[in-house]
Amino acid sequence: MYENFVEEIDAMDNGIAPAAGEPRYALSTTLSARVGHLNPRWNEPDQDTEAGFRRAMELVGSEFLERLDFYHRAWLPARALVEEAIQNRFQVDGSGQVLELSQGGCPWKEHLFQLERELALPRPLQLVLFPDRGGQWRVQSVPAAPHSFESRLPLPEAWRGLRDEALSELAGIPGCVFVHASGFIGGNRTREGALEMARRTLELGGGTERT
Repeated sequence: MYENFVEEIDAMDNGIAPAAGEPRYALSTTLSARVGHLNPRWNEPDQDTEAGFRRAMELVGSEFLERLDFYHRAWLPARALVEEAIQNRFQVDGSGQVLELSQGGCPWKEHLFQLERELALPRPLQLVLFPDRGGQWRVQSVPAAPHSFESRLPLPEAWRGLRDEALSELAGIPGCVFVHASGFIGGNRTREGALEMARRTLELGGGTERT
């Protein structure tokens, strides 16, 4: 709760920037910003802040409780799922660099990074397979950091932005659905197809460690 809720508010309140250098875009919808917008406007005749303060308490309180409920009911249970997938990773692919999650929508990124450290994995995980809500499968690159847009091993550049038959024909893999323009995620109609996309990405992106 501190790292993902309180720390941000503390930092903004104390004038600490989220990153070094000039930001690329403005963050204007943070919780702190939304609370700030509840203050009276500078040119309003009534400068009473009490009503805005009460609304701010309701806003922050409700978001705090919702986040706490998420971590208790969804985020923490996901750790066991990610840990089991790590233990079984060599059953998915002999490289040990492809993780398969049995359920889509599972919040896996923070758990993956923490478990990599705790288990002292010899090589970092590169790709994650999981089913989507429509019954198809996704292959997603592990980000360089939990909140990073950079991927450890993005899907091949030649695949990016292509869809359906054009993608399947180029990749030589049946059932391809899409690959995002940045290469961080792709889709296939079947688990086998998504796994083959992952294996091909490993082959094109570098060597693998077999057991």
